[in-house]
Amino acid sequence: MRLGNAVSSAALALALLMGPSACDKLKQAGAGSSGPAAVDEKRLVNAESDPANWITHGGSYNEQRFSRLTDVNDSNVGKLSLAWSYDLDTNRGQEATPLVIDGVMYTTTAWSKVVALDAATGKELWTYDPQVPGERGHSACCDVVNRGLAAWGGKLFLGTLDGRLIAIDAKTGKPVWSVVTVDQSKPYTITGAPRVIKGKVIIGNGGAELGVRGYVSAYDANDGKQLWRFFTVPGDPSKGPDGAASDPIMEKARGTWFGDNYYKVGGGGTVWDAIVYDQELDQLYIGVGNGSPWNQKVRSEGKGDNLFLSSVVALDPNTGKYLWHYQGTPGETWDFTQTQPIMLATLKIDGKDRKVLMQAPKNGFFYVIDRTDGKLISAKGFVPQTWTTGVDMKTGRPIEVAGARYPKDGFLMMPSALGAHNWHPMAFSPKTGLVYLPAQEVPFLYSDDKSFGYKPGAWNIAVDILKNTPPDDPAAFKATRAMLKGQLLAWDPVAQKEVWRVQHDGPWNGGVLATAGNLVFQGNAHGQFIAYAADTGKKLWNFDAQTGVIAGPISFAVNGTQYVAVMAGYGGAYPLSSPFVDSPPQMAPNGRVLVFKIGGTASLPAVVPTPMQPANPPKGSWTPAQMKEGAYLFEGNCGVCHGSGARGSGVTPDLRRSTVLSDPKLWQSIVYDGQLQDRGMVAFKKYLTPEQVESIRGYVGAQAQKLATQEAAAPAAPAAPATPAGK
Repeated sequence: MRLGNAVSSAALALALLMGPSACDKLKQAGAGSSGPAAVDEKRLVNAESDPANWITHGGSYNEQRFSRLTDVNDSNVGKLSLAWSYDLDTNRGQEATPLVIDGVMYTTTAWSKVVALDAATGKELWTYDPQVPGERGHSACCDVVNRGLAAWGGKLFLGTLDGRLIAIDAKTGKPVWSVVTVDQSKPYTITGAPRVIKGKVIIGNGGAELGVRGYVSAYDANDGKQLWRFFTVPGDPSKGPDGAASDPIMEKARGTWFGDNYYKVGGGGTVWDAIVYDQELDQLYIGVGNGSPWNQKVRSEGKGDNLFLSSVVALDPNTGKYLWHYQGTPGETWDFTQTQPIMLATLKIDGKDRKVLMQAPKNGFFYVIDRTDGKLISAKGFVPQTWTTGVDMKTGRPIEVAGARYPKDGFLMMPSALGAHNWHPMAFSPKTGLVYLPAQEVPFLYSDDKSFGYKPGAWNIAVDILKNTPPDDPAAFKATRAMLKGQLLAWDPVAQKEVWRVQHDGPWNGGVLATAGNLVFQGNAHGQFIAYAADTGKKLWNFDAQTGVIAGPISFAVNGTQYVAVMAGYGGAYPLSSPFVDSPPQMAPNGRVLVFKIGGTASLPAVVPTPMQPANPPKGSWTPAQMKEGAYLFEGNCGVCHGSGARGSGVTPDLRRSTVLSDPKLWQSIVYDGQLQDRGMVAFKKYLTPEQVESIRGYVGAQAQKLATQEAAAPAAPAAPATPAGK
């Protein structure tokens, strides 16, 4: 089904008139540019007419992730095969969207590293390692990932996990300048891609789970000088104004907050992903994150809208001045960020062309917003939910059900903190008029953490995460796992309805690319990279990537040949923290850059499985009090990386199988003293006592004993075969 009438006549005409000859001309756009990463404002504004290159994070300023190249299309995609691959040095998550500029690919990898590659051959041109301290990984809520770069004037711009913004010479890979954008004594991180607007580099940050105050900043691309800063939530009133662009609006925002816990912990509101420039209206849109702590009863006495949490905020990109906002989840208390990808388009609604902003954030609603003034045009749920009955179109506020704010015994919530849609890029096709959205269904039981008190270095969310540890009973575990689902949805944003879907058997699947060749590309958690027909959802092609594919794909052309590329490498919040990851009993393989073309002749080597060690329950005994303490401390300090219930997925070590578990001295040297902190295992002596560390060992040991019992009762499994080489 094609829904071209949903798109403005101008955009539709451009898409439909693009025959082979036009496409050939577009492939050569950008030729004659001077020097590597020769990107300026004119080139960024005209990025849609230069589909041979992918010069900014979402493909163009509107961030639609739509390629106008058509040489790879629904009639020949079956001939798509691997052109080249590039092996990475880690099995940690790969979330980056590469840039391709004049035949060179620039991409980031885990730990904020950068590599430049010949886009046609995969030849390494240079690498850059910002040397992020390993212990900074402890501050990362959701893996040591990085989602990409920005380019301008021969330089690349990188946000690092430890909060630096670095300008890199695109020719040599050498740093040009570096600035620290955060207070590094606090658990700030940067995982998102910067954007460049008229010579200004825009960057936000993350860290709200551990306790920080969010903001977005602009820096001069030439020398790194800070030009403006906008705070998203109020700070300590006793300190007076911030001297920031947000000062005039911040007093209005302060009236929506109560008590003093919010500024003592941080308040949250980090801008960790969506930063989008509107070249038509000269406006900057930022997506604002969750509260810190999550629980509004603790954060703000259970009162107030808590501006600008869970909002889209429009700013003047020249000054950082506030223009308007729309808050999707007033007084959020569930980690319902509104930092998810934002895209811009002109849609024909009720017979009129409307300049709109589209977003599908964690709370489960697909929003269409008039970007001229921030007024809500429509909102519709795109996954099953338990927390509202819809959105009141008069006020723009969700209609919450009784109990959703877990006032007494808790509330089973859908969607949950993982979100109905997380950071994974969505795409929009002007040809079909559809948005292609990676959606998911993951429940979570919210209840108050009655023993909550701010703890440096720990997750400070004031929600009882012990209520969400996995059940021991295999049947109950299987039933709970069956509740977790994922989909690729084709969504009509005008009619606000689903047109088709691809059902996945679990959440945390990849970002999306749409093309003028009537194709939609998406990877999934099980390592398949797949092409679907954009109009029907029919599966047309797939490739075994040998590891989960969660990043957003791109398409580009070099010397008249169209390529499709994606970063492969499973990781992020769900694989690290969830006990329900469907992983084989082996360590996850290292990631790769994968690049495809029609008639490619490369292949991946066969994967020889690295089997997990058997369960290793330690000898010794722990008191019930120690076991209770160990469970609480593990889930609050360790589970985010090693899995709830100590059920590791293989991206990081499964501690139930670790030989270290049997050696109390070695356990203390690693967990307490930080023997492995250069690899991301922080020294917990800053946060825990040796006795508490021993209690955690007792808890993990108990989980190891349960696993050993299960393995002893299970029939012997045959050795896992090698994964065949992929072409």
